[in-house]
Amino acid sequence: MRVLWTLPYLPWPTTSGSKTRQYHLLRALAQQGHRITLLVQSKIPLCDAARQALEPLLERLIVLPRRPLHSPLNLFASPIIDYPMRAIINGLAPSLRHQFEQLLEEPWDVIQIEHSYGFQPFEKALQARGLPYMLSEHNLESVTGAASHDRLPVWLRPLNAFDRWRYRRWEQRVLRQPTEVVAVSPHDAELISQISGRPVNVVVNGVDCDYYQSVQPALHSQRLLFVGNFECAANFEAIEWALEEIMPQVWQGNPAVRLAIAGHALPVSWKLRWNDPRIEWVGYRPDLRDLQSRCAMFLAPLCYAGGAKVKILEAMAAGLPVISTEKGISGLAANNGEHYLGSDDGDQLALMITQLLNQPWRMRQMSEAGRQFARTRHDWGVVAQQLATVHMRLTQAATANAPQGRCGLLEGSAE
Repeated sequence: MRVLWTLPYLPWPTTSGSKTRQYHLLRALAQQGHRITLLVQSKIPLCDAARQALEPLLERLIVLPRRPLHSPLNLFASPIIDYPMRAIINGLAPSLRHQFEQLLEEPWDVIQIEHSYGFQPFEKALQARGLPYMLSEHNLESVTGAASHDRLPVWLRPLNAFDRWRYRRWEQRVLRQPTEVVAVSPHDAELISQISGRPVNVVVNGVDCDYYQSVQPALHSQRLLFVGNFECAANFEAIEWALEEIMPQVWQGNPAVRLAIAGHALPVSWKLRWNDPRIEWVGYRPDLRDLQSRCAMFLAPLCYAGGAKVKILEAMAAGLPVISTEKGISGLAANNGEHYLGSDDGDQLALMITQLLNQPWRMRQMSEAGRQFARTRHDWGVVAQQLATVHMRLTQAATANAPQGRCGLLEGSAE
């Protein structure tokens, strides 16, 4: 099939769960022989490494620069009631709109738009042409905006509340328009369905199980691992909770336990705030396998639901026993006590860590169960098949709606 795929960021390097998802789905579809044109608006220029990673997967890679965050246009447009701030930052882009309109002159079997906050430049063209398309929503931004609300200065909180209200209106407007809507978990699908009043597909997040199969965790190492993208407020909350409440209780019973913290945009100031030699500040690692092989378990004390956590799936695929919260594991049909250990109580989490570190036999059981769960439910091959089902419905809609010669299927472009 010929696929037109839009993104508001470059999916390489894979510094976040969303980028990891995009890269692996692009790779899976390319391996199936589909011809993909990727249209990207990026705040980061296209570098040689990204070009080398992406171009072999694509028929065309088109990257347009996003205007700076502090552009006067963003400031002047911020009071517009129709658009939330994130849609303004990623929208109101004439060059992107023009490029998209030009691409729509070509026949496509699938048009795939990622994220409601990147939808604004495409809305009018899609409405005018009446073409079938799908939109993927990874998180409800009106909900995830709550994660940073209490961290904001008091004077900014009313503005944040106002923007979340705008985003809810935007979601109601955008999510009713596509031919197909995709969520990354049943939990998110239910929330989106309530907003849009329509059925929502689930295409789960995944993991490259073969890539992590060789990892053998150091179950006697007494080292825990946390991984996160620290541009995300939910990971800030998780680290604060872990270092202020959970780990002090663990250290009280076992002072030898260490915590390795890895991820993109790790704040330098944290090393001064939590100056403890048992905390290892690792930062971003493009390949986690060596670090995973030196750890005993994975800690993810997340306080917000939404999405399906790629980092947890990567830990399971690597055989690391997972300690998390019920919200942290949301989006994954995993069993507490079998595939992971979980609680929303900090005292209980500390107790689980302490007890599990003294039960290597149970750690091995969880390691095997987690690996099996990741492979059968969330390998990227499984995920790509879920996406292919949505794509097939789109091609059928395109065939039904397009005049002779306008649809790629009618011209023999689908394989």
